[in-house]
Amino acid sequence: MKTIKDINVRNKTALVRVDYNVPLENGKITSDLRIRASLPTLQYLREKGAKKIILLSHLGRPEGRDKSLSLKPVASALNDLIGNVTFIDDVSGPDVESAAKKTKNGGILLLENLRFSAGEEKNSPDYIREIIDSVNPDFYVQDGFAVVHRAHASTDAVKEYLPVYAGLLVEKEVENLSKVISHPAKPFLMIIGGSKVEDKQPLIDRFAPKADQIVVGGKIAADGYKSTHKNVYVAEDFDEDAEGHKLDTGPVSTGKIANYITDAKTIVWNGLLGKAEDPAYATSSTIVAELMGEKEDATTIICGGDTAGFVENLTAEHKSLKYSLLSTGGGAALEYLLGKKLPGLEAIEQ
Repeated sequence: MKTIKDINVRNKTALVRVDYNVPLENGKITSDLRIRASLPTLQYLREKGAKKIILLSHLGRPEGRDKSLSLKPVASALNDLIGNVTFIDDVSGPDVESAAKKTKNGGILLLENLRFSAGEEKNSPDYIREIIDSVNPDFYVQDGFAVVHRAHASTDAVKEYLPVYAGLLVEKEVENLSKVISHPAKPFLMIIGGSKVEDKQPLIDRFAPKADQIVVGGKIAADGYKSTHKNVYVAEDFDEDAEGHKLDTGPVSTGKIANYITDAKTIVWNGLLGKAEDPAYATSSTIVAELMGEKEDATTIICGGDTAGFVENLTAEHKSLKYSLLSTGGGAALEYLLGKKLPGLEAIEQ
């Protein structure tokens, strides 16, 4: 697929779909992972002389206009990180047209939450066309990997009006996940946790023939998960609370997982191995995250919203931990690994 590195962006206006669906608490951003993940694309466009950068994103699941889900706090956070960022509380119309014209060379304009209009999730061509007519871009950049599995106006319908190119975040996600599917370095280890068997079983079935070892821990294992695949190890011991609830993968199982990690050259982790929001039951997940983050001789991929969030918080305390990919993709990464067609990727110029 074509990326922004394949085109001349100098003196052109870029309309960029980012994923700023950040967690908020009392109007404050509690994690800026997704904002920081967009910076390489924005910095590249600036360095290569893009005239203006217009940003599109959604936040939450509003029903109509909802001030508590405005992207205004995101604009402020982005401005602190990269500078020269302005915000407009709409996505189309005269005010947006005026704001776009006033945006100076190299400037960034963030438009309001796309989902304030039903047109976004309805994949309305008219909705995205109104946005395009208001900001007059030369090309479109898809850099919101977390939404590429949705057939929405900003992921799918947009291709009818503008050439679509991948941003650097989408490129990084696709390159790393593609390696896992097509040619993972061996030994290949997949670590599966979480609580919903129905979400994880397709992943286990798809990768059992590819992986050298699959480990299943967390609530799935605690609930008695069994597998017919010979290369699947299910955690065998658990840390319990006073009432006997199995809330973390135990030391024997964690030790075996650690040995698998030591030998592996490709590691994919999806799903926490315990009730990690409680520090008392975050031991196994912490050990796995630290061991993966210290491996310099392997491809290490963290995917799944809860898992990525946990690891992000850990890296804030231990900045030496590094991963090949700390995915922002959530459900999109899972669907990509399962081989499903994703509308947002299908729309990118080939």
